Amino acid sequence: MRILVLGGTGWLGRTIARTAVAAGNHVTCLARGETGGLAEGVRFVRADRADPGAYASVAVERWQAVIDVARHPGHVRSAVAALSGSTERWAFVSTGNVYADHSTLDADEAAPLLDPLVGDVMASMEEYGAAKVACEQAVLAGLGERAVVARSGLIGGPGDESGRSGYWPRRFAHPSNPAAEVLVPAADLPTSLIDVRDLAAWLVAAVTGDELSGTFDAIANRVTLAEHLETAREVAGHVGPLVAASDGWLAQQGVEEWSGPTSLPLWLRDPDWRAFAGRSGAKILRSGLQPRPLRETLADTLAWEESRTPTGWHGAGLTDAEELELLASYHGAP
Repeated sequence: MRILVLGGTGWLGRTIARTAVAAGNHVTCLARGETGGLAEGVRFVRADRADPGAYASVAVERWQAVIDVARHPGHVRSAVAALSGSTERWAFVSTGNVYADHSTLDADEAAPLLDPLVGDVMASMEEYGAAKVACEQAVLAGLGERAVVARSGLIGGPGDESGRSGYWPRRFAHPSNPAAEVLVPAADLPTSLIDVRDLAAWLVAAVTGDELSGTFDAIANRVTLAEHLETAREVAGHVGPLVAASDGWLAQQGVEEWSGPTSLPLWLRDPDWRAFAGRSGAKILRSGLQPRPLRETLADTLAWEESRTPTGWHGAGLTDAEELELLASYHGAP
């Protein structure tokens, strides 16, 4: 089949393109080409999606499928307008951030959404969920039953430069102190992690078949935070002590939630967000998603972290110096 990937040079888009090529498809990627390399065997069309003529060279071709990962509603609206008449199937990668409520466990795709972003451009990450709602609406209005929307939760695996899926196995493999203590949250909350390779495989299967349509919460491997940490420990071979700190203590020390610098990845303190990773996910499993075990994802991510250049902490988590200072404070040392 002939598949057009809008993007294809970033981590997720490149994985989608590589997966589609491996499945025997002819893949074209339309992108600016500024975020990374191309998958082998892919045809590249350079274009800026903010340009009114961005799709001119590909709109005259016939596509069995388009796969889009955009976040700006204007990019999605223009793509749908230019290409919906020349493609048979469409997949759009959205996010669980589109939902209005993240405090209810086991919610599914019928849960209320945020109001869509009115403008064409997402000005900041605070508008991320609303922007993706607007993108979804453009795809579903333009393609109808020919469209499938994947509302992804946390995506992880080899190549995750955000550090969210790699921090814990790497931290357990490389404790910051001779006692091999590791600072962890004591919070009781759900986690879920879908491997980027499994999400890509599901998306390619969704557009190369003709059975799926509508919206799907793309989550996998839902376990408690404690179970996720234990799996990361086992993968890394860690046998040292865990120092489990309360939400309140971590907040007092200035530790950030979820991601970014000076954070403990996957930890969520805000009660309005504690079920973000606790959605049902049953629909996508019924549709054919075949997620690999969490252990495999974390092991492969650790192997990638160890081979990564440059080495060192990145994206999310605590540096060695930060964790050492926090452990000293926890134990009452000066």
